[in-house]
Amino acid sequence: MTWSLPKGTPDKNESTEQTALREVNEETGLEVRIVAPVGPIQYFFTQRGRRIHKTVHYFLMEMTGGDLANHDHEFDEVQWVRIDEARALMSFSTERDIVELALSITPTT
Repeated sequence: MTWSLPKGTPDKNESTEQTALREVNEETGLEVRIVAPVGPIQYFFTQRGRRIHKTVHYFLMEMTGGDLANHDHEFDEVQWVRIDEARALMSFSTERDIVELALSITPTT
């Protein structure tokens, strides 16, 4: 099973921030607001025999509503987990790095 952060492709005329908010809502069922930019990751993948370069922009977000039960059903499971569990579950080291970076800029209350 692959565990990863929400991400997706921008719709026409959609800003990076709008894409992030929409994708998080679609993929998790949660309503969120952006607190701060975290940073991008870049990678390559192959689709229909073509090598594609992708940049994904990540943001620190705060939940404002919604329900995980309303997640996109193309995903088998969506979970809210403690940070130590997330570190262990995540499938990609680049996304673990993004989580660590987000933690370093997270405001303390």
